[in-house]
Amino acid sequence: MTRYASRPVPHPRLQPVPAYLVARDVCLLSLTAAAWWLDASLGRQSLPVGVFAGVMTAVTGFLVHEYGHLTASLASGAQVTYPPSALSTLLFHFDSVRSTRRQFVWMSLGGYAATLVAVALIAALAPLETVSGRTALLLAGAGMVVTFVLEVPITVGVLRGGPLPLGAAYRPHE
Repeated sequence: MTRYASRPVPHPRLQPVPAYLVARDVCLLSLTAAAWWLDASLGRQSLPVGVFAGVMTAVTGFLVHEYGHLTASLASGAQVTYPPSALSTLLFHFDSVRSTRRQFVWMSLGGYAATLVAVALIAALAPLETVSGRTALLLAGAGMVVTFVLEVPITVGVLRGGPLPLGAAYRPHE
């Protein structure tokens, strides 16, 4: 059994998502809903609209994945920072220097759980006989594969006693 007390747990403090990131994500969700509405209104006969609706659904799935990571990070008391611009593809940066191994594992698991929920919802709700539904499911499945290839090995390494990662999404507070 692995112990996760490599560093003292920082005092948890709520670090709300900045308004500019919330506004960005609400706009993306609204755009996704509008694309599905337009796809249904056109009788699902427009290939570009169907593909766009599917792509935006996958983008929404990615947002769910990121918010899963963030929710678990904040719930575990981990330290996070937010990007300075709404143009960032990441929702936040996990502070691997000030956060613990346990918090890193919780952060990781939150994203994986959110991904499973998002893909299950897409599979259950998207009309798979349409271009939009098939595109959404295909891209969501590809997103799961990317998660397994890029993120799971890092989590397994940390669980096996390896160092917490630094760089990319894992940055110390500046």
